[in-house]
Amino acid sequence: MLAVASAVVAVGTATGMLSALGEERGGAAGGPAVGQDRPVVTYATTLAPAPSASATPSVRPAPSPRRTAASPTPTVAKRRTPQLYRHPDSQVADWVRAHPDDPRAAVIGNRIADRPAAVWFADFAPAAIASRVRAVTSAASAQGRVPVLVPYAIPDRDCGGASRGGAPDLAAYDGWIDAFARGLGSGEVIVILEPDSVAQADCLSAADRAARFASLARAGRVLKAADPGARVYYDAGHSGWHPPGRQAALLRQAGATAAAGIFSNVANFRTTEDEIAYDRQVLDALGGPASLGAVIDTSRNGNGAPANGAWCDPAGRRIGRAPTLGTGQARIDAYLWVKLPGESDGCKGAAGSFTPSYAYDLASSS
Repeated sequence: MLAVASAVVAVGTATGMLSALGEERGGAAGGPAVGQDRPVVTYATTLAPAPSASATPSVRPAPSPRRTAASPTPTVAKRRTPQLYRHPDSQVADWVRAHPDDPRAAVIGNRIADRPAAVWFADFAPAAIASRVRAVTSAASAQGRVPVLVPYAIPDRDCGGASRGGAPDLAAYDGWIDAFARGLGSGEVIVILEPDSVAQADCLSAADRAARFASLARAGRVLKAADPGARVYYDAGHSGWHPPGRQAALLRQAGATAAAGIFSNVANFRTTEDEIAYDRQVLDALGGPASLGAVIDTSRNGNGAPANGAWCDPAGRRIGRAPTLGTGQARIDAYLWVKLPGESDGCKGAAGSFTPSYAYDLASSS
């Protein structure tokens, strides 16, 4: 059995919202390293294809009596890829604002704090969760941008590891999800539903695992019913964890075929290329509608995973591709920064805490 350890820490802001917080799992050599980089959304435009020159006849027909030389030329409409939302309240943004004279502040600010990243909701506070979610989604809607939300309160979270916590039981979790859904609004949002909840479910008994998967399937339905613009993604672990067929079988039980798709590499370091290949294999094995896609956490995978399998703030890593909803890759919906770079796995600082030296290393490493 593969050993797994992880830690995600909730951080409250002055407004009561949860900032992008982080830490995910990792494993020993060859073992699971849950949680990886987050995709960043870029702003792209695509043009409708121009008519082929070969379609133009060699002999130009006489103009129709109904048309004149002054007839307007049809314009080509542009389609724009939506931009991701950058939440202003995060540990890294707070640090940059508080340390303007630190020689590392410019690099950390430009390369990490100014990037859109996920906003985590990891505390079990049913009375406050709807308003906290609404504060983020309404701010994103006002900017015409897409927020990335991470509900992280499943019971037995992290199998009792560094990120232990969550709701006391599944009935309470279902109620928490109901409240979470009330904060979504009506705009487009991306929901990264419970990192590690599927790939790391082996620690549960068969009965408890089935109950968790039923609750996750329900969560997807509730979130989508509350906001048809919500794109819900389910936990696919990463390319160094379960084989694609096994992961797909677990995802099917958890209701992923009725969602937008899957996410991988949260808080881990696997290369984008490896994740693209893996995610496509999982999607093929999963079946379901052709619209199912994948999002990849690219926040810390710029240099790939360490050869020795280290997962806890390993040296020599760097930030990966910027978050974007325009990947140019079939079935890959986005590159996201789910775990914010610089938030420790628990070795360079307390698990989930922002560590400027680590952030600077990730932002400046080549």
